[in-house]
Amino acid sequence: MKDSYTEKVGRRFASVIHLDESNFDQAIRESPVPVLVDFWASWCGPCRMIAPVLDEIAKEQGENVKIVKVDVDNSSNLSNRFGIRNIPTLLFFKGGEVKDQVVGLTSKADLISRLKTLK
Repeated sequence: MKDSYTEKVGRRFASVIHLDESNFDQAIRESPVPVLVDFWASWCGPCRMIAPVLDEIAKEQGENVKIVKVDVDNSSNLSNRFGIRNIPTLLFFKGGEVKDQVVGLTSKADLISRLKTLK
């Protein structure tokens, strides 16, 4: 059975997806796997540095995790709702609830370790 993400993209959780205020809640709530949300902006240097790491995790972890990005400049209500004051801020969701958070840069190994604790 395909979920709406699979139907739209044609493959399951193989790449980073972009969410905004119109689709965030449904995507997080309906995810059968842990979700790592990257709050970022195009002008943010550290955000651009961590982006390739998130792409790698999305490709390597396949169906075990969903990696999403939220542009803080275009989704200020979400940023305010989750208290985002610095970027990048990475929130880890399971069952629709925030379970962990990282502010700033961190290693790929650290991100994978945090995701594994959510399974």
